[in-house]
Amino acid sequence: MTNFLSLADVSNIDALIQSGLDAKANPFADQHLGKNKTIGMIFFNSSLRTRMSTQKAAQNLGMNVMTMNVGQDSWGLEMEEGVLMNGDKAEHVREAAAVMGRYCNIIGIRAFAELKDRDKDYREQVMHQFAKYARVPIVNLESATRHPLQSLADCITIEEAKLKSSLIPARPKVVLTWLPHFKPLPQAVANSFSEWMNARDVEFVITHPEGYELAPEFVGNARVTHNQDEAFEGADFIYGKNWSSYAHYGQVLTQDSSWAVTMADLRLTNNGKFMHCLPVRRNLKVADEVLDSPQSLVIEQAANREWSAQAVLKEILITM
Repeated sequence: MTNFLSLADVSNIDALIQSGLDAKANPFADQHLGKNKTIGMIFFNSSLRTRMSTQKAAQNLGMNVMTMNVGQDSWGLEMEEGVLMNGDKAEHVREAAAVMGRYCNIIGIRAFAELKDRDKDYREQVMHQFAKYARVPIVNLESATRHPLQSLADCITIEEAKLKSSLIPARPKVVLTWLPHFKPLPQAVANSFSEWMNARDVEFVITHPEGYELAPEFVGNARVTHNQDEAFEGADFIYGKNWSSYAHYGQVLTQDSSWAVTMADLRLTNNGKFMHCLPVRRNLKVADEVLDSPQSLVIEQAANREWSAQAVLKEILITM
């Protein structure tokens, strides 16, 4: 693996999931791989789980870790080519990424969608500029359109739950449901989860209000319904997430509270497990009783972020 920007960079999903499970069972078995190597983690946006889990995973592998918040710990970075830099950006990515690549063996980048210009966001300019100029492997710590480390952790969590319960079928029904929120959020997690689920042996359903259709390339072969109750019927996993409109880009079209997940909703499922990438606004998106119930996997899911990051970093390190 040269870069980890999306699912397209993964040659064997099953092997990568198993690598994460192996890391969880024996976290320090591969410390020799990262000895005398450094990962730089560059954050254009806030982070809790991604920052801590990736740092911990790198340390498990024996790596040195450097972290920087762009615009706070560094100059603001200009991404456009051929511009007159007379604005608020003091340094161009051509120099910044090139220098970081001299200091680091791997660079992780976190840069959210701005939700102003769909074409610009979906070009993934920040990721591609760093990949172009850093000349070292780039790991996507969440980009404008994807969050693959989260999706890999989700796959690990689903696989674990299947191994622990004989009630979950070999080909489970997995439902991605839109949740209400009062401000626009990116489509990255929903896109990425859909992309990975379409590559797994699951019955995949996406449910959301009208106007919240994801980009077709991410919907793939999923069944889409605007009836949440119908989607939840017999489901083994419910994955909740808010996202803003793709067609009416970045807009909030409804705040319909009936789309929030409650225990009454979970009773429609096959004792379904509830998943969410976190952070989650309690009782706005999901009821306390769901998050605090035995059916909730959100904490284990977040803990598995360490093992998804470790699996990816190991895959990159063994190719160096």
